[in-house]
Formats: sequence, C-alpha cells, structure tokens
Amino acid sequence: MDGPRRRRRRGFRGGRRGRGRGGRSPRRRRLSRAPLLLAVGRLKPGPEAALFAQHNARLRPPLAVREIPEARGSAAEVRRREGAALLEALPPAALAIALDLGGHAPDSEGLAALLTRWEESGKPLAFIIGGAEGLDPAVQARADQRLSLGPMTWPHFLVRGMLAEQLYRAQAIRSGHPYHRPWRP
Repeated sequence: MDGPRRRRRRGFRGGRRGRGRGGRSPRRRRLSRAPLLLAVGRLKPGPEAALFAQHNARLRPPLAVREIPEARGSAAEVRRREGAALLEALPPAALAIALDLGGHAPDSEGLAALLTRWEESGKPLAFIIGGAEGLDPAVQARADQRLSLGPMTWPHFLVRGMLAEQLYRAQAIRSGHPYHRPWRP
C-alpha cells in the first residue's frame, strides 16, 4: 500500500519541475503602490492615534507610515535636522506632497480630483507632515505639491488623522460611495 502512494507523489512532483517550491508556480513580487506618509514624531496611543487608525484602515490601500524622530535644539536647528531626515526618507521618484499652511486648500471634491491627477502621474505618492516647528524650506522646495487642510494651524499629530479622513472621503467621492454628502455644509 505504501508503494503506490510513493509513486503517485513522485509522479506528481516530477511533472512540475522548475515551477518553484512544492510544484506551485513562483509568485510574482508585486510592487506596493500604497501611498507613503512621512511624519515627524512618534504617534503615541491616544485619541489622535485612534482617529488615524480608524480612517487609515478604511483606505484602499492604507497609508504606509514612516515616522521620523523629533529633533532637539533651536527652532531653526530642529527644522533643519527634521527636514534632512524627511528628505533622506523620501523615495527619490515619489510625488512629494507637503502638508503646509501656505499650500493649496481645495474642497473635498477638489482634493478627489487632485488625488486622481496625482495617481495618474504614475509616481508613488508621499505625503509629508512636519513637526511642531514646521517644514524646512528644503523640504518645501523638494515638494511637488503643497497641500493645506485650511487656514487654521493644526497640531501635527492631529493632521495625520485629518489627512487619512480626507483621503478616504476623496476615495468615496471618486467611487460614488454615500460617505460624502455634498449637499451638507
């Protein structure tokens, strides 16, 4: 009884040589097209982290987060050090979108249109959020786009959740999902 089983196994494996482990075809490595979020500071557990996690989980694909340590020193030195770390972490071919108070502040439909245009560029997206001292001029100069979430100044940890929510809203607008209600103020 053991003989026929062995023969079947050998026959099964023998007919599939060169196709990878266990007779299965090798899987192609898919490149991740998940947008990158580069942010200064480590987000600790709390309401800001919960807000970001809630909306990031809804995104398809969710944002890949890379946190940059906060620097110490004078305001100018902090901006310079954090800026250098952000630029080092930024993929060279990425479409860099800096969140900045002086950037373009579209409405939700406008952001959905911008997101479509950015994705059609074929470049991976990288959203950049500075620390408490803001973004270094070198980061602003490298940014392909500057985006503002409005004229008010927001804590940089809260901006992560607000950005994730707005990106989810933009996806909902583009897919016709009822999450966004344009008739409401």
